[in-house]
Formats: sequence, C-alpha cells, structure tokens
Amino acid sequence: MAEGIQTVIYPVKDLAKAKALFRALLEVEPAVDEPNYVGFRVAGQDIGLDPHGHARGMTAPLSYWHVNDIEDTLQTLLIAGAEEVEGVRDVGGGKLTAVLKDADGNRIGLLQPAPSDQGAAADK
Repeated sequence: MAEGIQTVIYPVKDLAKAKALFRALLEVEPAVDEPNYVGFRVAGQDIGLDPHGHARGMTAPLSYWHVNDIEDTLQTLLIAGAEEVEGVRDVGGGKLTAVLKDADGNRIGLLQPAPSDQGAAADK
C-alpha cells in the first residue's frame, strides 16, 4: 500500500551551496548532514540533497512514494508495465529504495522506511 509521496531527493553538484539554499528556503537546519547526503524535514516531508544523484542518472528531483512492502510494490509495478531503473537497495539503517520508470520515461521512486521509522509512524 502506498502512503503517498513523502520524500523528494534533489541531485546536486555542490552540496554546500545546495544546503545553504535549501536552509534559506525551508527555514530549518538539516535533520541529516553528512558528506554523502543532506536531509531536511518540513511539515511531514523529507527533502534530500544527493551529491551522487547525477552520477546515478538523476537529471531532476525524484519523488518517492512511501510503501509498506517495497518488494511487493516493485513486482506489482513491473507487472503493470514499469521498467526497473535501480533495484531495491538499503540506503542506510534499513531504509530501502528503488527506482522505476513508466512507459513515458517518468521516474517513480519507492521508499520503504526503516523498521524503526515504521514503528514511529504507526505511533503517530
């Protein structure tokens, strides 16, 4: 089951400049500030800056649909005609992502929160 788009990742070439711009835009400090990823949390949304996004083929921001079972959702979408761009991978702490594209080439991100994140979401 999809829980909606809750994460948007921007590919960036200069992480420091992008971080300064998004800090000014969002008016919050990053929730995650690492050399390989900077993430902001605003109004239930995760906004991420990925300095390796371009190298992975990202040409624009990518929205991620949060799902309960990424493997099941991935298979359902493949059967429905999607094409796999990036298979399921752990991006840290048990958080899983995958990227597909539809027949028009539009990219669709899937994100299964880490087990500890899923428990926290259920408590809300």
